[in-house]
Amino acid sequence: MTDLIRIRRPDDWHLHLRDGPALTDTVAATAAQFHRAIVMPNLVPPVTTGDQAEAYKARIMAAAGAAPDSKVDGARSGPSKPFLPLMTLYLTDTSKPEAIRTAFEGGQAVACKLYPAGATTNSDSGVTALERLTDVLEVMQAIGMPLLIHGEVTDAAIDIFDRERVFIERTLKPLCQRFPKLKVVLEHITTSDAVDFVKAAGPQVAATITAHHLHCNRNHMLAGGIRPHYFCLPILKRSSHQTALRIAATSGDPKFFLGTDSAPHAVEAKESACGCAGCYTAPLAMQLYATVFDEMNALDRLEGFASRFGADFYGLPVNDDFITLKRQAWTVPDAMALGAAEIRPFLAGQTLGWTFETDTADSNQ
Repeated sequence: MTDLIRIRRPDDWHLHLRDGPALTDTVAATAAQFHRAIVMPNLVPPVTTGDQAEAYKARIMAAAGAAPDSKVDGARSGPSKPFLPLMTLYLTDTSKPEAIRTAFEGGQAVACKLYPAGATTNSDSGVTALERLTDVLEVMQAIGMPLLIHGEVTDAAIDIFDRERVFIERTLKPLCQRFPKLKVVLEHITTSDAVDFVKAAGPQVAATITAHHLHCNRNHMLAGGIRPHYFCLPILKRSSHQTALRIAATSGDPKFFLGTDSAPHAVEAKESACGCAGCYTAPLAMQLYATVFDEMNALDRLEGFASRFGADFYGLPVNDDFITLKRQAWTVPDAMALGAAEIRPFLAGQTLGWTFETDTADSNQ
Protein backbone atom coordinates (compact mmCIF):
# COMPACT_ATOMS: atom_id res chain seq x y z
CA MET A 1 0.00 0.00 0.00
CA THR A 2 1.33 3.43 -0.97
CA ASP A 3 1.15 5.93 1.89
CA LEU A 4 3.10 8.82 0.37
CA ILE A 5 3.17 10.12 -3.20
CA ARG A 6 5.14 12.99 -4.69
CA ILE A 7 4.00 14.48 -7.97
CA ARG A 8 4.70 17.58 -10.01
CA ARG A 9 2.64 20.52 -8.88
CA PRO A 10 -0.78 20.27 -10.56
CA ASP A 11 -2.84 22.85 -12.43
CA ASP A 12 -6.59 23.41 -12.40
CA TRP A 13 -7.94 23.66 -15.94
CA HIS A 14 -11.44 24.85 -14.94
CA LEU A 15 -12.04 27.17 -12.00
CA HIS A 16 -14.45 29.81 -10.70
CA LEU A 17 -12.94 32.49 -8.44
CA ARG A 18 -15.76 35.08 -8.39
CA ASP A 19 -14.78 38.70 -7.73
CA GLY A 20 -14.64 41.35 -5.02
CA PRO A 21 -14.01 40.49 -1.33
CA ALA A 22 -14.37 36.75 -1.97
CA LEU A 23 -11.21 36.72 -4.09
CA THR A 24 -8.82 36.70 -1.16
CA ASP A 25 -10.30 33.43 0.08
CA THR A 26 -10.93 31.69 -3.25
CA VAL A 27 -7.52 32.56 -4.66
CA ALA A 28 -5.79 31.40 -1.45
CA ALA A 29 -7.57 28.04 -1.62
CA THR A 30 -6.45 27.37 -5.19
CA ALA A 31 -2.96 28.89 -4.97
CA ALA A 32 -2.17 26.62 -2.02
CA GLN A 33 -2.38 23.58 -4.30
CA PHE A 34 -2.15 24.65 -7.94
CA HIS A 35 0.37 26.75 -9.86
CA ARG A 36 -1.96 27.67 -12.76
CA ALA A 37 -5.71 27.75 -13.27
CA ILE A 38 -8.03 28.45 -16.18
CA VAL A 39 -10.33 31.12 -14.74
CA MET A 40 -13.95 31.18 -15.85
CA PRO A 41 -15.30 34.52 -17.16
CA ASN A 42 -18.92 34.30 -15.97
CA LEU A 43 -18.88 37.35 -13.74
CA VAL A 44 -21.64 39.95 -13.67
CA PRO A 45 -21.14 41.55 -16.15
CA PRO A 46 -19.19 38.81 -17.96
CA VAL A 47 -15.58 39.11 -19.09
CA THR A 48 -15.97 39.55 -22.84
CA THR A 49 -12.91 41.59 -23.89
CA GLY A 50 -9.17 41.34 -23.55
CA ASP A 51 -9.02 44.51 -21.48
CA GLN A 52 -11.64 43.16 -19.07
CA ALA A 53 -9.70 39.90 -18.77
CA GLU A 54 -6.51 41.83 -18.05
CA ALA A 55 -8.24 43.89 -15.36
CA TYR A 56 -9.75 40.78 -13.75
CA LYS A 57 -6.34 39.10 -13.77
CA ALA A 58 -4.87 42.12 -11.97
CA ARG A 59 -7.52 41.81 -9.25
CA ILE A 60 -6.76 38.10 -8.88
CA MET A 61 -3.04 38.73 -8.64
CA ALA A 62 -3.60 41.42 -6.03
CA ALA A 63 -5.69 38.96 -4.03
CA ALA A 64 -2.98 36.31 -4.40
CA GLY A 65 -0.47 38.74 -2.91
CA ALA A 66 -2.72 39.37 0.07
CA ALA A 67 -3.80 35.77 0.58
CA PRO A 68 -2.64 33.81 3.65
CA ASP A 69 -1.47 30.20 3.53
CA SER A 70 -4.17 27.53 3.49
CA LYS A 71 -6.04 27.16 6.78
CA VAL A 72 -7.51 23.76 5.91
CA ASP A 73 -6.21 21.03 8.22
CA GLY A 74 -5.64 18.62 5.34
CA ALA A 75 -3.45 21.08 3.39
CA ARG A 76 -0.12 22.63 4.22
CA SER A 77 1.22 25.21 1.79
CA GLY A 78 4.65 26.77 1.78
CA PRO A 79 6.92 28.75 -0.55
CA SER A 80 6.14 28.02 -4.16
CA LYS A 81 5.91 29.68 -7.51
CA PRO A 82 3.43 32.57 -7.66
CA PHE A 83 -0.09 31.61 -8.65
CA LEU A 84 -0.75 32.22 -12.36
CA PRO A 85 -4.37 32.74 -13.49
CA LEU A 86 -4.98 31.94 -17.16
CA MET A 87 -7.80 34.13 -18.41
CA THR A 88 -10.72 33.32 -20.70
CA LEU A 89 -13.28 35.31 -22.67
CA TYR A 90 -17.03 34.79 -22.42
CA LEU A 91 -18.57 34.32 -25.87
CA THR A 92 -21.82 36.10 -26.72
CA ASP A 93 -23.90 36.39 -29.86
CA THR A 94 -22.04 39.62 -30.68
CA SER A 95 -18.44 38.50 -30.06
CA LYS A 96 -16.10 39.83 -32.75
CA PRO A 97 -13.43 37.61 -34.34
CA GLU A 98 -10.74 40.26 -34.50
CA ALA A 99 -11.21 41.18 -30.85
CA ILE A 100 -10.82 37.49 -29.98
CA ARG A 101 -7.67 37.25 -32.09
CA THR A 102 -6.18 40.38 -30.51
CA ALA A 103 -6.80 39.14 -26.96
CA PHE A 104 -5.26 35.74 -27.71
CA GLU A 105 -2.23 36.96 -29.62
CA GLY A 106 -1.67 39.70 -27.04
CA GLY A 107 -1.64 37.19 -24.18
CA GLN A 108 -4.75 38.61 -22.51
CA ALA A 109 -6.74 35.38 -22.86
CA VAL A 110 -5.77 31.76 -23.50
CA ALA A 111 -9.21 30.44 -24.48
CA CYS A 112 -12.86 31.32 -25.04
CA LYS A 113 -15.76 29.94 -23.05
CA LEU A 114 -19.03 28.86 -24.64
CA TYR A 115 -22.04 28.94 -22.36
CA PRO A 116 -25.35 28.10 -24.01
CA ALA A 117 -27.57 30.96 -22.83
CA GLY A 118 -29.24 30.02 -19.55
CA ALA A 119 -27.33 26.77 -19.01
CA THR A 120 -25.79 27.58 -15.63
CA THR A 121 -24.74 30.31 -13.18
CA ASN A 122 -24.39 33.74 -14.83
CA SER A 123 -24.90 32.36 -18.32
CA ASP A 124 -27.81 34.58 -19.38
CA SER A 125 -25.50 36.50 -21.72
CA GLY A 126 -24.34 33.29 -23.39
CA VAL A 127 -24.77 32.13 -26.94
CA THR A 128 -28.30 31.56 -28.23
CA ALA A 129 -27.31 29.92 -31.54
CA LEU A 130 -23.90 28.56 -32.50
CA GLU A 131 -24.39 29.77 -36.08
CA ARG A 132 -23.88 33.31 -34.79
CA LEU A 133 -20.26 32.42 -33.96
CA THR A 134 -19.11 31.04 -37.32
CA ASP A 135 -16.60 33.84 -37.95
CA VAL A 136 -15.30 33.66 -34.38
CA LEU A 137 -14.83 29.89 -34.52
CA GLU A 138 -13.03 30.13 -37.87
CA VAL A 139 -10.53 32.55 -36.36
CA MET A 140 -10.10 30.45 -33.22
CA GLN A 141 -9.40 27.38 -35.35
CA ALA A 142 -6.86 29.30 -37.42
CA ILE A 143 -4.90 30.67 -34.45
CA GLY A 144 -5.13 27.57 -32.26
CA MET A 145 -7.24 29.15 -29.51
CA PRO A 146 -9.15 26.52 -27.49
CA LEU A 147 -12.93 26.59 -27.16
CA LEU A 148 -14.09 25.56 -23.67
CA ILE A 149 -17.65 24.28 -23.68
CA HIS A 150 -20.34 23.93 -21.07
CA GLY A 151 -21.97 21.02 -22.88
CA GLU A 152 -25.69 21.11 -22.18
CA VAL A 153 -28.75 22.00 -24.19
CA THR A 154 -31.15 24.47 -22.60
CA ASP A 155 -34.33 23.14 -24.24
CA ALA A 156 -36.87 22.92 -21.41
CA ALA A 157 -38.40 19.87 -23.08
CA ILE A 158 -35.20 17.89 -22.50
CA ASP A 159 -34.86 16.14 -19.14
CA ILE A 160 -32.08 17.72 -17.07
CA PHE A 161 -30.32 14.35 -16.78
CA ASP A 162 -30.18 14.04 -20.60
CA ARG A 163 -28.98 17.52 -21.50
CA GLU A 164 -25.31 16.65 -21.88
CA ARG A 165 -26.03 13.64 -24.06
CA VAL A 166 -28.37 15.64 -26.30
CA PHE A 167 -25.86 18.50 -26.57
CA ILE A 168 -23.23 16.07 -27.84
CA GLU A 169 -25.56 14.74 -30.53
CA ARG A 170 -27.19 18.02 -31.58
CA THR A 171 -24.35 20.50 -31.22
CA LEU A 172 -20.92 19.11 -30.43
CA LYS A 173 -20.62 16.44 -33.11
CA PRO A 174 -21.69 18.86 -35.89
CA LEU A 175 -19.36 21.53 -34.47
CA CYS A 176 -16.35 19.23 -34.58
CA GLN A 177 -17.23 18.16 -38.12
CA ARG A 178 -17.47 21.79 -39.29
CA PHE A 179 -14.26 22.81 -37.53
CA PRO A 180 -12.08 19.68 -37.52
CA LYS A 181 -8.93 21.48 -36.34
CA LEU A 182 -10.58 23.57 -33.62
CA LYS A 183 -9.20 22.74 -30.17
CA VAL A 184 -12.13 21.85 -27.93
CA VAL A 185 -12.37 21.08 -24.22
CA LEU A 186 -15.68 19.60 -23.13
CA GLU A 187 -15.78 20.85 -19.58
CA HIS A 188 -16.80 18.95 -16.43
CA ILE A 189 -18.10 15.89 -18.25
CA THR A 190 -20.72 13.86 -16.40
CA THR A 191 -21.78 10.95 -18.60
CA SER A 192 -20.48 7.83 -20.29
CA ASP A 193 -21.73 9.44 -23.51
CA ALA A 194 -19.21 12.26 -23.06
CA VAL A 195 -16.42 9.82 -22.23
CA ASP A 196 -17.15 7.83 -25.38
CA PHE A 197 -17.33 10.96 -27.55
CA VAL A 198 -14.02 12.35 -26.32
CA LYS A 199 -12.23 9.02 -26.70
CA ALA A 200 -13.48 8.65 -30.29
CA ALA A 201 -12.69 12.23 -31.32
CA GLY A 202 -9.38 13.44 -32.71
CA PRO A 203 -6.45 14.71 -30.63
CA GLN A 204 -7.84 18.26 -30.72
CA VAL A 205 -10.72 17.26 -28.39
CA ALA A 206 -10.22 16.76 -24.65
CA ALA A 207 -12.26 16.90 -21.44
CA THR A 208 -11.96 18.02 -17.84
CA ILE A 209 -13.33 15.95 -14.96
CA THR A 210 -14.27 17.35 -11.56
CA ALA A 211 -13.62 15.80 -8.17
CA HIS A 212 -17.27 15.98 -7.15
CA HIS A 213 -18.48 14.07 -10.20
CA LEU A 214 -15.92 11.37 -9.40
CA HIS A 215 -17.01 11.18 -5.75
CA CYS A 216 -20.79 11.37 -6.10
CA ASN A 217 -23.82 10.45 -8.14
CA ARG A 218 -27.39 11.68 -8.00
CA ASN A 219 -28.25 9.43 -5.05
CA HIS A 220 -25.89 11.47 -2.88
CA MET A 221 -27.89 14.58 -3.76
CA LEU A 222 -31.44 13.21 -3.63
CA ALA A 223 -31.73 9.94 -1.69
CA GLY A 224 -33.04 10.52 1.84
CA GLY A 225 -33.62 14.22 1.30
CA ILE A 226 -32.41 17.03 -0.92
CA ARG A 227 -28.80 18.05 -0.18
CA PRO A 228 -28.17 21.44 -1.80
CA HIS A 229 -24.41 21.35 -1.37
CA TYR A 230 -24.26 18.48 -3.88
CA PHE A 231 -26.22 20.46 -6.47
CA CYS A 232 -24.10 21.42 -9.48
CA LEU A 233 -24.48 21.90 -13.21
CA PRO A 234 -24.14 19.74 -15.15
CA ILE A 235 -26.09 17.85 -12.50
CA LEU A 236 -24.84 14.62 -10.91
CA LYS A 237 -25.91 11.58 -12.93
CA ARG A 238 -26.59 7.92 -12.10
CA SER A 239 -23.86 5.69 -10.66
CA SER A 240 -23.09 4.01 -14.00
CA HIS A 241 -21.99 7.37 -15.39
CA GLN A 242 -19.94 8.06 -12.26
CA THR A 243 -18.17 4.74 -12.83
CA ALA A 244 -17.41 5.67 -16.45
CA LEU A 245 -15.87 8.96 -15.29
CA ARG A 246 -13.74 7.22 -12.66
CA ILE A 247 -12.43 4.77 -15.26
CA ALA A 248 -11.66 7.59 -17.74
CA ALA A 249 -9.91 9.80 -15.18
CA THR A 250 -7.68 7.01 -13.91
CA SER A 251 -7.02 5.37 -17.29
CA GLY A 252 -3.91 7.34 -18.20
CA ASP A 253 -5.61 8.62 -21.36
CA PRO A 254 -4.20 12.15 -21.95
CA LYS A 255 -7.53 13.34 -23.31
CA PHE A 256 -8.87 13.55 -19.74
CA PHE A 257 -7.39 15.93 -17.21
CA LEU A 258 -8.11 17.80 -14.00
CA GLY A 259 -10.60 20.65 -13.86
CA THR A 260 -12.24 21.19 -10.49
CA ASP A 261 -15.07 23.49 -11.60
CA SER A 262 -14.86 24.65 -7.98
CA ALA A 263 -17.74 27.13 -7.71
CA PRO A 264 -18.10 29.06 -4.46
CA HIS A 265 -21.50 30.21 -3.20
CA ALA A 266 -22.24 31.56 0.27
CA VAL A 267 -24.28 29.32 2.56
CA GLU A 268 -27.42 31.44 2.23
CA ALA A 269 -27.22 31.20 -1.58
CA LYS A 270 -26.95 27.41 -1.49
CA GLU A 271 -29.45 26.73 1.29
CA SER A 272 -32.36 28.62 -0.22
CA ALA A 273 -35.59 27.97 -2.09
CA CYS A 274 -33.65 28.09 -5.36
CA GLY A 275 -30.12 27.10 -4.37
CA CYS A 276 -27.20 28.07 -6.60
CA ALA A 277 -25.40 25.38 -8.61
CA GLY A 278 -21.82 24.62 -7.69
CA CYS A 279 -19.56 22.67 -5.33
CA TYR A 280 -16.69 24.38 -3.52
CA THR A 281 -13.85 21.87 -3.81
CA ALA A 282 -10.77 24.09 -4.21
CA PRO A 283 -9.52 23.86 -0.58
CA LEU A 284 -9.42 20.05 -0.71
CA ALA A 285 -9.11 19.33 -4.41
CA MET A 286 -6.02 17.15 -4.51
CA GLN A 287 -7.10 15.24 -1.42
CA LEU A 288 -10.36 14.42 -3.22
CA TYR A 289 -8.65 13.31 -6.42
CA ALA A 290 -6.08 11.26 -4.49
CA THR A 291 -8.91 9.46 -2.71
CA VAL A 292 -10.50 8.39 -5.99
CA PHE A 293 -7.23 7.35 -7.61
CA ASP A 294 -6.41 5.34 -4.49
CA GLU A 295 -9.80 3.62 -4.60
CA MET A 296 -9.18 2.80 -8.28
CA ASN A 297 -5.66 1.45 -7.57
CA ALA A 298 -4.27 4.11 -9.89
CA LEU A 299 -2.15 6.42 -7.74
CA ASP A 300 0.68 6.00 -10.25
CA ARG A 301 -1.51 7.75 -12.84
CA LEU A 302 -2.48 10.75 -10.73
CA GLU A 303 0.44 12.90 -11.89
CA GLY A 304 -0.51 12.53 -15.54
CA PHE A 305 -4.11 13.49 -14.92
CA ALA A 306 -3.33 16.35 -12.53
CA SER A 307 0.01 17.73 -13.69
CA ARG A 308 0.83 16.75 -17.28
CA PHE A 309 -2.07 16.16 -19.65
CA GLY A 310 -3.69 19.59 -19.33
CA ALA A 311 -0.38 21.39 -19.77
CA ASP A 312 0.35 19.31 -22.86
CA PHE A 313 -3.05 20.10 -24.38
CA TYR A 314 -2.58 23.84 -23.85
CA GLY A 315 1.01 23.72 -25.11
CA LEU A 316 2.51 24.78 -21.78
CA PRO A 317 5.46 23.33 -19.86
CA VAL A 318 4.78 21.09 -16.91
CA ASN A 319 5.57 22.59 -13.53
CA ASP A 320 9.03 21.94 -12.08
CA ASP A 321 8.04 22.04 -8.41
CA PHE A 322 6.27 19.28 -6.50
CA ILE A 323 3.56 18.45 -3.98
CA THR A 324 3.32 15.57 -1.56
CA LEU A 325 0.16 13.65 -0.69
CA LYS A 326 0.13 11.56 2.47
CA ARG A 327 -2.26 8.87 3.65
CA GLN A 328 -3.59 10.47 6.82
CA ALA A 329 -7.14 11.00 8.09
CA TRP A 330 -8.47 14.53 8.61
CA THR A 331 -11.88 16.17 8.82
CA VAL A 332 -13.15 18.69 6.27
CA PRO A 333 -14.17 21.94 8.03
CA ASP A 334 -17.89 22.55 8.50
CA ALA A 335 -17.53 26.13 7.23
CA MET A 336 -14.95 28.51 5.77
CA ALA A 337 -14.75 32.22 5.03
CA LEU A 338 -15.93 33.65 1.71
CA GLY A 339 -15.21 37.35 2.03
CA ALA A 340 -17.65 38.65 4.62
CA ALA A 341 -19.85 35.57 4.17
CA GLU A 342 -19.54 31.90 5.08
CA ILE A 343 -19.29 28.89 2.78
CA ARG A 344 -19.61 25.15 3.30
CA PRO A 345 -16.90 23.27 1.40
CA PHE A 346 -17.67 20.05 -0.40
CA LEU A 347 -18.00 17.09 2.01
CA ALA A 348 -18.07 19.46 5.00
CA GLY A 349 -17.67 17.58 8.27
CA GLN A 350 -16.64 14.33 6.58
CA THR A 351 -13.33 12.50 6.92
CA LEU A 352 -10.86 12.14 4.06
CA GLY A 353 -7.88 9.82 4.08
CA TRP A 354 -5.29 11.95 2.25
CA THR A 355 -3.54 15.19 3.20
CA PHE A 356 -1.62 17.62 1.04
CA GLU A 357 1.53 19.68 1.41
CA THR A 358 3.79 21.70 -0.84
CA ASP A 359 7.17 20.14 -1.60
CA THR A 360 9.70 22.90 -2.28
CA ALA A 361 12.35 20.66 -3.83
CA ASP A 362 12.91 21.25 -7.55
CA SER A 363 12.81 18.78 -10.41
CA ASN A 364 16.57 18.18 -10.37
CA GLN A 365 16.51 16.55 -6.95
